[in-house]
Amino acid sequence: MAKVAFLGLGVMGYPMAGYLARAGHEVTVYNRTAAKAEKWVAEHGGASAATPREAASGADFVMACVGNDDDLRSVCTGADGAFAGMAEGSTFVDHTTVSAMVTAELFQQAREAGIAFVDAPVSGGQAGAENGQLVVMCGGDQAAFDAAKPLIDSYAKLCNRLGESGAGQLCKMVNQICIAGLVQGLSEGLHFAQKAGLDGRAVVEVIGGGAAGSWQMVNRFETMLDDKFDHGFAVDWMRKDLGICLNTADEVGASLPVTALVDQFYKDVQKLGGGRWDTSALIKRLNALG
Repeated sequence: MAKVAFLGLGVMGYPMAGYLARAGHEVTVYNRTAAKAEKWVAEHGGASAATPREAASGADFVMACVGNDDDLRSVCTGADGAFAGMAEGSTFVDHTTVSAMVTAELFQQAREAGIAFVDAPVSGGQAGAENGQLVVMCGGDQAAFDAAKPLIDSYAKLCNRLGESGAGQLCKMVNQICIAGLVQGLSEGLHFAQKAGLDGRAVVEVIGGGAAGSWQMVNRFETMLDDKFDHGFAVDWMRKDLGICLNTADEVGASLPVTALVDQFYKDVQKLGGGRWDTSALIKRLNALG
């Protein structure tokens, strides 16, 4: 079993770290709000640390799941950052969805310090984290991936390496691009069904088994029809992710017209007060339009 540090105990990181402890690893956690770390230790054992550096000291692996580029830099770098506490030969695994730019930056800093760095964003949302059923897309050196995969497998149903450093983040961008279009299409379909006087549940029962079926349909149609969005992956975070996708598309010369449009639709949802609503709240925007 390994000595592991886990940085960031949000709705994703909290259960992910729990699965590592359940698998028998020696886990030390760090969270910006110390009370959350203390609560985790009370539930799972292990230890909490006051800084990322303290948590990472002596760890074989350091896993992070924080909010954005700046959050990741703050837990990695500086006098109290994890890199300052990590030993040469240890491995940093980043589960945050961030830009390819910050991944390249931190990969290089880690390499200069003799630390392996794996970018490993996840898909599956809060439910996937709580059920240990995340999909993890990784980039980095093959040896680093091979070393980290057994730990990641404790909370993942699938964990694949897509290529060198940054490939995991690029794959996550593809994931979010696909989701944006799917959720908008599902929202429009259900909105149309309601306006046309159809029973939305009966419609989904029929079309869900055909070519229109999707994970989003299976897992979100009922709450969408019931106008319930206090769960799942927040609109604020989706807009952060789509911003990364659109910026990277400009850099690589890709055209993302639908993604750009849906990003603006999510902006409308934010204006409705739905920044913390689930991404399926796109239907709420349509209903608000009449």
